[in-house]
Amino acid sequence: MPTPPLAGSTTGPDALRPLLDTVLTALHDGAHQRNGPLPAGGPPATARRIRAATHPVIPDHGTGPHHALRTLVTALAQGSADPAHPHCAAHLHTPPLALATAADLAASALNPSMDSWDQAPAASTLEADTTAALAAEIYPHHPTPDALITTGGTEANQLALLLARERHGPVQTICATNAHHSINRATWLLGLPEPLTIPAPTGVMDLTALEETLTRHHHRPLLVTATAGTTDTGQIDPLNDIADLCTTHNAELHIDAAYGGPLLFSPTHRTALHGLDRAHSVTLDLHKLGWQPAPAGILAVPDHHHLHPLTHQAPYLNAHDDTEAGLPDLLGRSLRTTRRPDALKIAVTLQALGRTGLADLIDRTITTAHQLADLITRTPTLDLYARPTITTVLFRPTDTDDHTVATIRRTLLTHGRAVLGRAHAHNRLWLKATLLNPHTTPHDLQTLLDHVTHLAHHLKKGNTPR
Repeated sequence: MPTPPLAGSTTGPDALRPLLDTVLTALHDGAHQRNGPLPAGGPPATARRIRAATHPVIPDHGTGPHHALRTLVTALAQGSADPAHPHCAAHLHTPPLALATAADLAASALNPSMDSWDQAPAASTLEADTTAALAAEIYPHHPTPDALITTGGTEANQLALLLARERHGPVQTICATNAHHSINRATWLLGLPEPLTIPAPTGVMDLTALEETLTRHHHRPLLVTATAGTTDTGQIDPLNDIADLCTTHNAELHIDAAYGGPLLFSPTHRTALHGLDRAHSVTLDLHKLGWQPAPAGILAVPDHHHLHPLTHQAPYLNAHDDTEAGLPDLLGRSLRTTRRPDALKIAVTLQALGRTGLADLIDRTITTAHQLADLITRTPTLDLYARPTITTVLFRPTDTDDHTVATIRRTLLTHGRAVLGRAHAHNRLWLKATLLNPHTTPHDLQTLLDHVTHLAHHLKKGNTPR
């Protein structure tokens, strides 16, 4: 077998073209074989199909690039949950834009490693300028805001708590019951005290409980973590009121806006984030309401000096004399060493769509969520939890117990009909639709509800639907 060609240099594109044609055909064929939002048959059937297609994983003699790509990509596409399908709406699992995916291909082909300038000469500048521009969206009135690219909200939240710890020592975190699980995990990883968790009886942080907690623990360094877009209901904490209380009690504020942060790009909806710029750090995920291939997380701070505790030195990557001679020092831009140039796909999207294009995507998707809420309200056999804050809609069949709700969800998954999430609110289990596809139509939404009501009807009669 000849030595396989590489993806870079001047010869790489010619080597990639026929391979990409094979990949694109396999993606098309796999999606047609799946014929729905996810493969039918549940975990055992899916595992059998993928193992049959890929066995043996390591053959004695290779099958060649086209056969391997065709076989494995087709099998993966056929067995995937497809976030571009309008009935795949369980999680903050976005259908990536084609242009961002194409940019990600270029990033893979060029393969810059974002840990030293000599591995990423152009990408280092692109990342610095892109993160600075995003930080300025969050902190428009600060002279030198900055941001880091992360693998997502979990890493960004961990970094935020790490920076607070480096400023104040073993800071005491305060969060509400609606906070993302990564906050608790970050305190454990960082050796910080377990968070003080206050109630969120209406789905958002209770301000009275927050004030009482701040007053009771005023003798300690405190970090309040608020949420702009919860994973269960998509609700946004009263950010400005929380910031007021933090100012009064000399506490710092971190806002996890992994879901809701991109509302900043929409003139119609950005008011929901009033107070965001008062936080000491902000998490943002553009692989949620930003339509990027994962990962595309952000941690923003109001001043680039806030990132100084991340400074790290390794002589083979950022020797002092190289830095003094003008080579940019990249190691302090992450806790990771080798990193992909995830800024490229973000920058391409920002350039291609601009503010108006991003606002249109956001506004369309939020409108779709309200259309679903309207359809549920008009369906007498369905109950709506609340009007959507962003794009999350909770609902359940009327007069149905939690066991039946869970059964409906699992049956839809097993049959390959729909991917809906689950959330507990007001002591009940709800089906969760997290709408992130700007191409979803009212007909798609009605069909989704028909699947649910059909199943609920059969289960109430004691039948096992097929």
